[in-house]
Amino acid sequence: MPEDRPPYPPFTRETALQKVQAAEDAWNTRDPHRVALAYTPDSRWRNRDTFISGREEIVAFLTHKWERELDYALRKSLWGFHENRIAVRFQYEWHDAEGRWWRSYGNELWEFDERGLMRRREASINDVAIPEADRRIHGPRPRDEHGADIPLR
Repeated sequence: MPEDRPPYPPFTRETALQKVQAAEDAWNTRDPHRVALAYTPDSRWRNRDTFISGREEIVAFLTHKWERELDYALRKSLWGFHENRIAVRFQYEWHDAEGRWWRSYGNELWEFDERGLMRRREASINDVAIPEADRRIHGPRPRDEHGADIPLR
């Protein structure tokens, strides 16, 4: 039985915003198996300098990521959309095993199949060291903040 992940393309502003929030919510669970279900079984990724193909590699990549990026908390913002593609900017905060805090800034390009599964993801990400006192992302986004833009700094 085919998997479906509504909303489906072609996207409207409303459905693109729903897709972005659903992705943010899933990634904030830090559950690699749950996150991987939003992608086609043969999904192709570029994440920084790493190239990934298929759900099995997605799960392995995310498992390693969240073992290294502790207390990860993410915010995503819709940047643009067209037909079956969405552009997103994001920020997430995390600390390493030594207790140093980081804010990671990035952009993603997403492409979806007709069932609403992401078949391609390209992410460019930069990490900036921050003092713990400068943190502004603390866990999943409260519902009343869904759709709010994230500040650049």
